Amino acid sequence: MNRTTPSTPNRHGTGARPLLALLLLLLSPPAFTAGFDHFTTGFPLEGAHQRVDCEQCHATGLFRGTPRSCGGCHVPGGPVEASTMPASHMPTTRRCGECHYQDRWSAIAFVDHTSVNGRCEHCHNGVTAAAKGPNHVQSGNRCDDCHKTLSWSGAIFDHKGIATACASCHNGTTATGKTGKHINSTPICEDCHITTTWATVPRVDHADVLGTCASCHDGTTAKGKPMNHMPTQQNCDDCHTTNAWIPAVFDHRDVAAGTCASCHNGYYATGKPGDHIPTTGECDVCHTTFAWSPATFDHDTITSSCASCHNGTTATGKPGDHLATTQVCEGCHSTTTWSPVIRMDHAEVTGSCVSCHNGTTATGKGASHMPTSDQCDDCHTTNAWTPAVFDHADVAPGTCSSCHNGTWSTGKPADHLTTSAECDLCHSTNAWVPAIFDHTTVTGNCASCHDGVTATGKSAEHIPTNNLCEDCHGTTTWTPVIRVDHADVLGTCVSCHNGSTATGKPADHIPSSDNCDDCHTTNAWTPAVFDHADVAPGTCSSCHNGTTATGKPADHIQTTAECDACHSTNAWTPAFFDHDNVTGSCSSCHNGSTATGKPLGHFVTSRECDYCHSVDGWTPLTFIHRSAAYPGDHRRQLGCTECHGGNSETVTWRFPAYQPDCAGCHADDYERDEHKKTDNPRIYYTVSELRDCSGSCHEYTDDTFTKIKKFRTGKHHVSDPKFDD
Repeated sequence: MNRTTPSTPNRHGTGARPLLALLLLLLSPPAFTAGFDHFTTGFPLEGAHQRVDCEQCHATGLFRGTPRSCGGCHVPGGPVEASTMPASHMPTTRRCGECHYQDRWSAIAFVDHTSVNGRCEHCHNGVTAAAKGPNHVQSGNRCDDCHKTLSWSGAIFDHKGIATACASCHNGTTATGKTGKHINSTPICEDCHITTTWATVPRVDHADVLGTCASCHDGTTAKGKPMNHMPTQQNCDDCHTTNAWIPAVFDHRDVAAGTCASCHNGYYATGKPGDHIPTTGECDVCHTTFAWSPATFDHDTITSSCASCHNGTTATGKPGDHLATTQVCEGCHSTTTWSPVIRMDHAEVTGSCVSCHNGTTATGKGASHMPTSDQCDDCHTTNAWTPAVFDHADVAPGTCSSCHNGTWSTGKPADHLTTSAECDLCHSTNAWVPAIFDHTTVTGNCASCHDGVTATGKSAEHIPTNNLCEDCHGTTTWTPVIRVDHADVLGTCVSCHNGSTATGKPADHIPSSDNCDDCHTTNAWTPAVFDHADVAPGTCSSCHNGTTATGKPADHIQTTAECDACHSTNAWTPAFFDHDNVTGSCSSCHNGSTATGKPLGHFVTSRECDYCHSVDGWTPLTFIHRSAAYPGDHRRQLGCTECHGGNSETVTWRFPAYQPDCAGCHADDYERDEHKKTDNPRIYYTVSELRDCSGSCHEYTDDTFTKIKKFRTGKHHVSDPKFDD
């Protein structure tokens, strides 16, 4: 601003001005002195204000009431001399600090649009401020219709006034166009997208899509075939429409007959529902490719019963006047037609016989029928009227002849046993024979009836016996006999046991003229007790040869001796073996197979058994230490393994360096203080010097060891009661 004083004359004249200025300087302190803190006034001096003279703001010498806002000073005709907005400045609310720094007017901090008056284009006209660029969308809208005052980017475009096609702007130059991965389509954006966002496409207008379905529906760009889609090479639009995936219309013309279930399995395509007729037939056996119903049913492949379908719901069921039966239609009907029935399966009828067999619905009782109130099936079967089986359960005992009189029913034949007893005394209701005679009321013996006249007697080939039939036969039948009571048999064993009448000696029997009862009992052939008293010694093998009688088993000790050399006639075991005739070694038999061998844990040795054992028994042992290195029997009975630690003939020396002397085992028993060699100087024997504990250990007079002071000979012996004796 211009700080020159106006040239208008002052009423005090020109001479008064120097005096007034001097007076102001004398009465007022400088506006900014080194000692004055302007911050205390509430208006700190910052930026360019620090470089302004005090009187430039306090021109009239007044300090109080000086404006503090930008617009209070920086205005034309203001109270102070200050720069003002140029004519080209945008219209604002004059709050300079909203946009400018206090350093300088240029390089503004930012534009606070809330302080700007007027429309956007008043400033954004390409001169005052940036305006639309050459590639801006053609639009008559104001800037703030789309942009924010913070930034040009992130604009929100209101498409409501747009009359042209989207692609006229969204061509990749004027505005965002299709990306490189956009599906191949026409440029009509609005058919799929909305004006608020590209993403979340509300729909896809397939009329604008170029190429085949699979070019998009590949599972990446757009939804493809799911895992349960039926296997096919067809395009999507062969079956599906662009409105929705389902319903789909499938062309079955290329599907091979009988392969329906490859798709219609409930996974790829609709399969049999839960209430489908049980069948293994393919769909096209009954259904067409147009619709599931109506179906033409072929019963050949049905595995379940008719009633599972013919229940009146799934398929036609029994009418109201049908016989009372089970639900097994096929018991009477065929699969081609309900009537006529092919047969009558009475197993499926649930009512009584007379409900049908009443002489009207079906054949009833004839005029000659036995008077009875029984049901038909009490006597007859469903196969035929005859033969009939009469149920005698309701017939009172002892009244058989009321029917079995030769007129109503079969009576006694001419050769019947003479009796006045009723039929049921001997016969059952199942059949006439076999007859069971109740012998419990018989008081005499069998022969009183079974004499060949009154009843069957002994046949000509019967064995010689007394007449007590009951001792061998039962009352139900003659054969087989229940037992043979040999007390009733007359004659010797062989009179019956001759191989014809009864079992005789078999071909492999011991040659003998003895009677059977010399060895056998009447209870059984075996076991037999043979009397060897008459057998000559040394002839056992004449019978015990493995054929006539038991011989040597395969694992028998190899010997030519007769059985009685070792065995008794009472039993094979125990046997007493005489080793006197043995010519081989013990182990040739005692090898664990032929005879008892070494048990587990036996002393490891290659010596023969008789080196330690006798022929009388395995124990006690008869072993004697014969080695020259053996020191003799110790004062206590030592176990073998105390010296033979490996359970073998090898001695396991505890101190091998001293073997075979006593110290080989007893080196750790050596007491040095008890074994002086000289007393002056004091010298002791070493273990090695006295390794033979039973040797000499004299005490010498001096270390020349030439003169014995004390004799100590044979101090320790293995047979001593104590080691120190």
